[in-house]
Amino acid sequence: MSSRLVVRTREIDPIEDPLAYADPDRPLAWLRRGDGIVAVGADVVSTVRVPAGTGTMRSAAIAEAWRALTDGADIDDPLRLPGTGLVAFGALAFDEDSAADSVLIVPSRVIGRHRGRTWLTSIGTTDADAAADAETRPYGPHWAGTVGPGAQSPQGYQDSVRAALGRIDTGELSKVVLARDLTGSIPAGSDLRRLVRALSTGYPDTWAFAVDGLIGASPETLVTVQDRTVTARVLAGTIGRGADADADVAASAHLASSTKDLDEHQYAVQSVLASLRPHTRALAASEQPFLLKLPNLFHLATDVEGELAEGGSSLDLVGALHPTAAVAGTPTPAAIAAIRELEPFDRGRYAGPVGWVDAAGNGEWAIALRCAQFSSAADGIAVTAYAGAGIVAGSDPESELLETRVKFRPLVDALA
Repeated sequence: MSSRLVVRTREIDPIEDPLAYADPDRPLAWLRRGDGIVAVGADVVSTVRVPAGTGTMRSAAIAEAWRALTDGADIDDPLRLPGTGLVAFGALAFDEDSAADSVLIVPSRVIGRHRGRTWLTSIGTTDADAAADAETRPYGPHWAGTVGPGAQSPQGYQDSVRAALGRIDTGELSKVVLARDLTGSIPAGSDLRRLVRALSTGYPDTWAFAVDGLIGASPETLVTVQDRTVTARVLAGTIGRGADADADVAASAHLASSTKDLDEHQYAVQSVLASLRPHTRALAASEQPFLLKLPNLFHLATDVEGELAEGGSSLDLVGALHPTAAVAGTPTPAAIAAIRELEPFDRGRYAGPVGWVDAAGNGEWAIALRCAQFSSAADGIAVTAYAGAGIVAGSDPESELLETRVKFRPLVDALA
């Protein structure tokens, strides 16, 4: 784009439901505990799409394009809160070879909310463009969708786990994360904001997101940058919640003492630390993982914190971190090769980075988990959902299949 962007952020009266302003067909949203940012309507100022085969890492290409887009932008942002000023929503493919585009979208208007303060940001190429108001759009009728086994059947998934265990036994891998898919459809014209709202309210401690047809609720932060402070949360090691209080205590105790899960978690933590070190200062992680409790499962979790090096941005960190051991495996090149061979589908943006970035390089990025990709189809809207599990020595194929069922539940329940 040759014209420089003109950006105006103004504080406005509190808004109860920012999603009511989003486009029903292609919502752009990023929400957690009621705070976050939502694009108003469908108007977009700029879209950066990076397909496979560009000859450079797609995250690097997107970071370069974002620097060019923000260079010289006229930004009037008196609030300076997370998500104010010039922002773009992003979703990147998991695999450099994926047929899915990595994308960065700059909407013309954004409504945001942070700790009781609400704002409207307008983005355009002139002051007139950057002075528009925002209007709500009524929610469409309730809808329901159905999904069933996709390219990877339950039996096929267990066979893939066994094949992975064979590679681990030979020393080719220490860990590999294998996913399976569910496919189905929802009625044409369905208001997708309803799904975002259901995930956001049902799982308030996750990142509920909608970017370019990718919708989900991720518990796993990839990286956050605000005022040059870098934070990341590593999740690896999972168990389903118990049916009652006693079973819940037993499940959490089992996870906290599981050698298999603790080993898997340590692989993931070391992977994140090694990736962040070249881009940060004063990087530190807690010595022991803690138990993160979600409505349907427990995770082992570790928080990491540091300071962003000069000249860097959250997009640079996204490129350095992805793919983590938590969603690919260890060593990474061998794990990616195994995923390509053992999963009979293209992950697209599942398990890739999803989030937002601002002109100063701040941003919030999660790993696209507990999610589905929605796309137009002849008989409605096609849905492909994904869930995976980390395979290490000692993994049991049936147990790993059950773990994917637990991880599918938030999305399957919301679709119903």
